[in-house]
Amino acid sequence: MSFQSFNEAWFEHLHGLLQQLRAAPKAASPESDGALLDLVHKVRTHYSQYYRAMSYTARLDAVSLFTARWSSSLERSLQWVAGWRPTIAFHLIYTHSSILFETHIVDLLRGARIGDLGDLSPAQLQRVSELQCRTVREENEVTAELSECSNSTTSAVVVVGAGFEAAENVERLRSVVEKAENLRFRTICSVVEILSPQQAVEFLVAVMELQLWVRGMGLCHDRVRQNLREF
Repeated sequence: MSFQSFNEAWFEHLHGLLQQLRAAPKAASPESDGALLDLVHKVRTHYSQYYRAMSYTARLDAVSLFTARWSSSLERSLQWVAGWRPTIAFHLIYTHSSILFETHIVDLLRGARIGDLGDLSPAQLQRVSELQCRTVREENEVTAELSECSNSTTSAVVVVGAGFEAAENVERLRSVVEKAENLRFRTICSVVEILSPQQAVEFLVAVMELQLWVRGMGLCHDRVRQNLREF
């Protein structure tokens, strides 16, 4: 199976998982928590399959991941090292937490525990903040390595053509992609481990909705542009 075919099938399955998460029970109980944890595990497995496929493709042809013909123009314009930027996860947490906190502020001030992302504890917020700092640092390191690799690859092509140095830098590019994929997956998993089952489901719903929205808008925009060219 080509990566393009895999990518299309993966997004179709992602949409199905999103529907399951939206329909998941929200009442906190041992039974509902168990059901939510099962769903969270299914989503993590789904994302791990994507990152393994990316890493495998990077070993075969790392450059193709940057051209990403299977992605829309919008998706490619937003990519960081052939995928989404890991720190986006924290923007989603803080944004959704703030919105839900404002929604439940009266109940929270009365001491009620809602249990959603708007009800993050001080300890959870501290752990999220620490994870964000580590992720920003690692993201910057990967960005710097990609920049160095790109500059070296360009120089090698100019000086020696498609020789050994160019091949060596392509291998470095593969390594950078694998580091980025590893960071993306670890970020998702680390955030989920901080959250309760209900909060983890809400976080994953936000991540999946964003991915599907960007893809849907991008594909629609590309179709409109193609139709205009043909007209």
